[in-house]
Amino acid sequence: MRGPFVSRRGDPADQASGPSGGRRSTGRSDVPGDRRRAGRGAWRSLLAVCCGALPALAFPAPGLWWWACLALVPWLSLIRTAPDARRAGLDGWFGGLGFMLALHHWLLPSLHVFLLPLAALLGLLWLPWGWLVRALLGGTPSPLRAAAALLAVPSGWLLVELARSWEGLGGPWGLLGASQWQVPAALRLASVGGVWLVSLLVVAVNTSVVLLVTARGLRFLGVAGLAGCALVTGTAAWGIPVPRESGTVRVGLVQPGVFGGPDGPALRLARAEALTRSLAGQRLDLVVWGESGVGADPAGDPVLAARLAALSRAVDAPLLVNVDARGADRPGIYKSAVLVGPAGLTGDRYDKMRLVPFGEYVPARGVLGWVTSAGRAAEEDRRRGAGPVVMALPAREAGAPPLRVGPLVCFESAFPDMSRRLARDGAGLLVVQSSTSTFQKSWAPAQHASLAALRAAETGRPVVHATLTGISAAYGPDGRLAGPVLGTDASAAVVRELPLSDTTTGYERWGDWPLYGAMATVGAVCAAEGAGALSRPGPGPRGRRARTARG
Repeated sequence: MRGPFVSRRGDPADQASGPSGGRRSTGRSDVPGDRRRAGRGAWRSLLAVCCGALPALAFPAPGLWWWACLALVPWLSLIRTAPDARRAGLDGWFGGLGFMLALHHWLLPSLHVFLLPLAALLGLLWLPWGWLVRALLGGTPSPLRAAAALLAVPSGWLLVELARSWEGLGGPWGLLGASQWQVPAALRLASVGGVWLVSLLVVAVNTSVVLLVTARGLRFLGVAGLAGCALVTGTAAWGIPVPRESGTVRVGLVQPGVFGGPDGPALRLARAEALTRSLAGQRLDLVVWGESGVGADPAGDPVLAARLAALSRAVDAPLLVNVDARGADRPGIYKSAVLVGPAGLTGDRYDKMRLVPFGEYVPARGVLGWVTSAGRAAEEDRRRGAGPVVMALPAREAGAPPLRVGPLVCFESAFPDMSRRLARDGAGLLVVQSSTSTFQKSWAPAQHASLAALRAAETGRPVVHATLTGISAAYGPDGRLAGPVLGTDASAAVVRELPLSDTTTGYERWGDWPLYGAMATVGAVCAAEGAGALSRPGPGPRGRRARTARG
């Protein structure tokens, strides 16, 4: 029985050269021919790596958001010309390797040579996507098969993004839809279906372009695909309202800057204190520090707790600091968001739940613990928190409801489900505490700060992204940037007044429905292919008929 992605008789490259279906034997080995084929395969693999790397330019820091609509076209075009399913899978794999390397190249100082095998491992996720692309777009596809490709190829990409979003594989950093964080229409789409819906539409545009430029006789399908994407985008831009305002909140962001050396933590803390005091008298609702801004647990250090409480009294607002230290009343090291009021610790504390592989813990340390000697892997695993926490801030006016804050720590802002959970639990403001000081001169700070825009649009809640060393930023409930950002060269404190909203977005209500639709679509296409319901691809261009003695 023919499987869904097995090579077909209609593919000229899969045909045997002998009259009986086998290759014609010459009686001697074709060593030069084998070498030529191996050389062509190597060059094709290198080309796949380069094609797969192209989408990385759509993300910050290059930020060529429009390029995402064309970036997959070379990769898709290469896969569809693969001579057989095996080669298509390799094109998918090597393209995925190139994408992972280009998108995460800033990890090289930390992971060193380990970045290449990790990228190769993640690249394997695109191998079945390569089979899917060739099966639907290879050769000269029939109209039915090309129409199926407009739905199944983006759906297959979305399933790859879902698979690599698992925390153990690095998390959902660099989802293709996240490259559109500055596009208002994309933010409105995200409010309905999350970043997943944006990724789906971007890949659909690329697939339509491939049909338009490569499939003669089927260009009407490419035009129809582009028209459909434009209709969805236009409907999102003008038909989905921005969240309605239900008040405002004034938040102070404190970014002390880079302080190295053995005295760095103490100097950074002193600078953060000075910057916080400069915010006095500005009627703040909350002051936020970046990740790991406090190097000791104030619950076990009365002097430190008193210093933080004095700062809260000076600015007449609670402080949300971040502690990276061994717990005073429990074993192990935690990264924790801790709320401090004028009277001291409030008791509100959130411990980071999702940790960065190798950066904060080493998976299977008994086997891979040796990597700590070759890179900047964690010497000791951080401990995980038990669950999300929503903190209530004191009301500034009598009778007013308290503002509820949902904290996330660094890497967690990449996970759409975490911010959605906080919004559903009643958080009116989302706060991300981060630090990318290890990657100051790379694309990482800009990529990280941009994720908060998607989380704001998805949940309809304002989001504050506060870091130790930049980039710090704030976004309104529609995902739009609120005021200038604090760059990686800044040591400053700023105040942002953000609109609040009690609007329930489609994503908050329905969750990850595009993923379920993608699973159903790919499953239906595979079932139809296996049952022979999809017509076979048409033959390639016919050559001139050979003359024979009889003919």
